[in-house]
Amino acid sequence: MRRRTVSAGFTLIELMVVLVVAAVLQSLAAPAVSAMLDSVRVTSAVNSLFSSFLLARSEAIKRNAHAVVCKSDSGETCATGGGWEQGWIVFHDVNKNARRDPGEARLSRQSALSASIRLTGNGPVASYVSYTPMGNTTYTAGAFQAGTLIVCAKSANRVEAHQLALNMVGRPRTVKAKLQRCP
Repeated sequence: MRRRTVSAGFTLIELMVVLVVAAVLQSLAAPAVSAMLDSVRVTSAVNSLFSSFLLARSEAIKRNAHAVVCKSDSGETCATGGGWEQGWIVFHDVNKNARRDPGEARLSRQSALSASIRLTGNGPVASYVSYTPMGNTTYTAGAFQAGTLIVCAKSANRVEAHQLALNMVGRPRTVKAKLQRCP
């Protein structure tokens, strides 16, 4: 006598139910993953800028000369427009004009940040930060320079941001902040 074998598998209905449940779970997890990635990008950007300020300050002291951090879209010269998210350079400023001229050594370069990140500085630090041989921050005219840069993810919702504050002696520090919107 022949034995009849029974095929053990999934029905089309069972397979469709599993796919619907997986799609619902994925749609619930996507915003959380996106928010986590934005948080990592913001933290990475503020850490990179923070280390560039520390580098400029230490090089100014070590070389006994001015060093500048300025926003740069090309990686070679300072940019006159746009925000810090386009990138920045650190260089030895021989003639103290806060612009990288031919012959001035570039110490570091940061390329453009992710398109979802915004990095803006208030008036005193909107374009550049200049360090003296004493490690202080000053304008090219000699007045002290202090200000705040805000790093955040572009979003219509309330966002978590990092503020990088520079005091008049050139010491940078970071502070977490909650903003109604990213400026």
